[in-house]
Amino acid sequence: MFGFGPRLTTVFASRWKALLWSAGILLTAYCTVPSAEETAQKEAAHAAAAHPAAVHHKSPWARN
Repeated sequence: MFGFGPRLTTVFASRWKALLWSAGILLTAYCTVPSAEETAQKEAAHAAAAHPAAVHHKSPWARN
């Protein structure tokens, strides 16, 4: 079977290798999952783009 990286039997042969492997997994998850603020900003941007009529824009040529 083909896979990515070293075989699990060699990774878990020592505790230090296992700790480094798990730290790499945690670091990957930390770097790839967006923060809650980032997610809220993206959702707000998508909502505004999906409903352009919801944005109230006044024409500069309209009478007061």
